[in-house]
Formats: sequence, C-alpha cells, structure tokens
Amino acid sequence: MEFLWTIFESFAIVALVLVLGLGAAIVFEAFRRRFNHAHAEGHPILEDPNSLKQVPCPYIFDPAEKYISLIIPAFNEEHRLPGALDETLNYLQQRAAKEKSFSYEVVIVDDGSADGTKRVAFDFVKRYTVENVRVILLGRNHGKGEAIRKGMLHSRGELLLMLDADGATKVDDLEKLENQIHAVAKRELGDSPNSDSSLRIADIPIVAFGSRAHLEEKALASRKWYRNFLMKGFHLVVLLAAGPGIRDTQCGFKMFTRAAARKLFTNIRLKRWCFDVELVYLCKWFRIPIIEISVTWSEIPGSKVNPLSIPNMLWELGLITRARTDRPVGYDQAPFWDPKPILKAAD
Repeated sequence: MEFLWTIFESFAIVALVLVLGLGAAIVFEAFRRRFNHAHAEGHPILEDPNSLKQVPCPYIFDPAEKYISLIIPAFNEEHRLPGALDETLNYLQQRAAKEKSFSYEVVIVDDGSADGTKRVAFDFVKRYTVENVRVILLGRNHGKGEAIRKGMLHSRGELLLMLDADGATKVDDLEKLENQIHAVAKRELGDSPNSDSSLRIADIPIVAFGSRAHLEEKALASRKWYRNFLMKGFHLVVLLAAGPGIRDTQCGFKMFTRAAARKLFTNIRLKRWCFDVELVYLCKWFRIPIIEISVTWSEIPGSKVNPLSIPNMLWELGLITRARTDRPVGYDQAPFWDPKPILKAAD
C-alpha cells in the first residue's frame, strides 16, 4: 500500500510540474514576443587555418555547391568529437572515390565550448582543407538547436544532415534517409502533371527523421520505472504540442533537402533541446513531407541531458503550444512546390 501511495505521489508531482511549466511558458512567451520577434543574427566568419584568410560564407538562399552537408553541433566535445569525425570523413572520402558526382562538406558548429573542441575542429580543417571541413564559432553557448540552425543556414549542400558529435548513429545510415528522400521526390514529381523536369532534389522540400522507436521495447525493459514514466510524460506533452505522426522526435539524425532547410531554419525559434519538436510543428504547418526511418543507434557515455534539463524542455514545449496562435514567415505565400502532406514511416 505504501509503495502504491509513493507512485501516486510521484504522478501527482510530475503532473503539477507539467501544468505549471506549460502555464508559465505561455505567459512568458506572450510577454517576450511583444519586444522580440527574431533571432539576433551575426554573419559567421569562416577562416582557413592553412592560409589564415577568410572564406566567403554561404547562405541557405544561395544555390547549392555540394551534394551533401553534414552539420555537427559541438559543445565541450573535445574527447568524443575526434572519433566521430574520423568515422564520418572516412565514409565520405570512400564514397566520393566511388561516385564521381558525390561531393560533401562537414560543418562543425562550436557552441561556445570551454574545452579544446575548437582546437580539435580546426585540426580536421587543416587535414581535410576548408573546402571539405568548416568550423563556425558561436562565441558563447546558445544551445543545440541554435547551433544546428546556424550550421544549416550557412551550408552548401543539396541535402543537409544533422548528426550528433558523439557518433551514436552510424554515419552510413544517412543512405537510408537519402534513398527515402529520393523515392518521395520521384513519386511526387511523377504525380504532378505539370512537373518541371529541371527541378533538382534541392528544390523539393522533404524531411527524413532518423528514429530509435524500434528500440523502445528494449529500452523500457532496461530503464528504471521513473525514467520510463518521465519519458512517457514527455511523449504526451510532445503529442499535445506538435500533434501525432512521429514516434521519435529527439533522435539527432535528420536530413533535409535544401528547400526544406530554407523554410524551416529561417522560421525556427527554439534554441535548445525541444527544437526537434518545433521542426515537426513547422513541417506540418508548411505541409513538408516527413519520413521516419529506423537507424542504428547506440548509447554513448557523456550525454549532456540531465534532470536539470527537464524544466527547460517543458518551457520550450510551452512555447510551441503558444506558437500555434502565431504564423511563421511565409504562411500567406503559395509555396513554389506544394506536395501532398504526408507522414511516412520506413524501415
């Protein structure tokens, strides 16, 4: 009986925190938006460490110059980043050697690290040249969402992939996302009687989410009951904030066509953990197709998520809920490509 009462108390406390957190977030956001309607933008300066000269910084509205860009946010990743970059660049080099049309860049966004992350990143630029590896320095810590946004806005790829600095997802799984994006693009073009044969993959807004949902049953069995309870509570709040359709919003392995990245990352507002949920919300708003695809994933020690992150997550989810009453930039403009709204899952 005492054990059941303890469980009931835990449920009540978590429910109260959810309600208070969302309520406070909504009130704060209503006040904040009276005085602030945009990100503070600073154009990044890219430097070639070999020549010490500045490199022209691209923008998401420029034409694509590479086939794929890989954006890696890094905050105090001095120890985990080298292994992930070695694996990533080995894969990219091998693929470029096999496919003449395959070109790539890796964009490392240092989110105000206090350790040797910057040094590690520039060592890779020196080894692989600034044409293939670039570093964006944010100066101070803004959050993972803001680091990825900056990387997306200043990348050159037709396809843009965000992936974590810990290497939790195998980089060659990008082919699963890539193939599904090409399949959806081909199908959508074929369905359109007035399709433009000159359109490239970069011009068609499509998003592919890597997913760990197929691993959930194993995770539930290995985690303690209160962690599973918090996870289920988070999923419930995500459902209320962004709606149904995606089982795993938080996997840090997502691919965007250039057109999708242009629309999403010029409108995204959240800067930290819950920006993934806002991406789902914006995809639905702009009718951008989302594909959810199972990927290989493993737990890597050194996670930045901790219990202190929970209040901030609730706060940001509240901002998304409040944002339902606002209209993102471009809501009243007919998109140049208007696919049927689809949410698909693929293995």
